[in-house]
Amino acid sequence: MIERVGRRLAWHQALHDPVQEPRNRLRWLPELRRWQAARLETSFEHFLNDPTRRAAAMFFLTDVYGDHDFSKRDANVAKVMPMMQRLLPGAVLDTVAHGIELGVLTHALDIRMAEALHQLAPNRRKLDAGLYGRAYREVGLQRLRGHQIDLIAEVGVGLARAVKTPGVATLLKLSRGPARATGLGELQGFLERGFAAFAALGDGKAFVRDIERAERAVSQRLFEDEPDPFRD
Repeated sequence: MIERVGRRLAWHQALHDPVQEPRNRLRWLPELRRWQAARLETSFEHFLNDPTRRAAAMFFLTDVYGDHDFSKRDANVAKVMPMMQRLLPGAVLDTVAHGIELGVLTHALDIRMAEALHQLAPNRRKLDAGLYGRAYREVGLQRLRGHQIDLIAEVGVGLARAVKTPGVATLLKLSRGPARATGLGELQGFLERGFAAFAALGDGKAFVRDIERAERAVSQRLFEDEPDPFRD
């Protein structure tokens, strides 16, 4: 587990380093993230309007796939991975690893999108669905887009399983102090918010399946250049 997470964190560090990866400075990158976050919030509107699913939907929007910089949270994991292995079950650690991989892959795809947008529309300032679709197809990488959705599902299913695992809630509470003391407060918050959100769901796996199905349909429509790829 430590080796697996270590490889992801090394990729994470290299990808976010503006010296090693100068595309981090592209002006399209923050606009792309803003637009994607707004699109997801629109796509998740029916989840947000469902009282039983609202907390889980907000967790996905803010902690899993939103317009946030998770680099500090993820980079700190390497420091205390041995302690985490002693405190937390393997299933929870798998969820952490999938979350880190999702963050890195999403950033890798985003900087490719920002580069494509720079080439397609160097003088524009705002993104819209048509331009987004053009950049999406220009980048391609359909298999990696599919894997990105796989990881979203893995994080969600991992949390759904953790909720049903005896003792996980207690372990998270016990690790709160050590996590804050070692600079892992953000990671601890991620796990606690996810656990609380999925505990409120009647069927966490069904919720994840709904998200996965919808996002795969959006991706397919984008690749096929359909006129309304983000429709329900």
